[in-house]
Amino acid sequence: QMQLVESGGGLVQAGASLRLSCAASGRPIGVLTMGWFRQAPGKEYENVAAINWNGDMTYYEAPVKGRFTISRDNAKNTVYLQMNSLKPEDTAVYYCAAKEDHELGVIDLRDFNSWGQGTQVTVSS
Repeated sequence: QMQLVESGGGLVQAGASLRLSCAASGRPIGVLTMGWFRQAPGKEYENVAAINWNGDMTYYEAPVKGRFTISRDNAKNTVYLQMNSLKPEDTAVYYCAAKEDHELGVIDLRDFNSWGQGTQVTVSS
């Protein structure tokens, strides 16, 4: 079975940047769509970004568009989320996930089979 481990979260000031990493093990990610999701306290999970199997197609939820960049390195079995111009409303636990599709389709967290444990991102004003 696949395992995903996120890292790179932390406490930063508004306007700062963070780079999250998602290290996969158990199977290659090169045939999978990968995504990032987040959950703020008391709120539902929301989509953040997703990337298809070879990285030529990406998706971003409107609140992060233009500030966040998702990327992947299949040779390293790792997915990244570069987060710039962070805002307090970005505060959440960020999760990496994988689904058994080459292409993005509609991004729905119920379609993602494997999940990491999450990494906390806190942005102070």
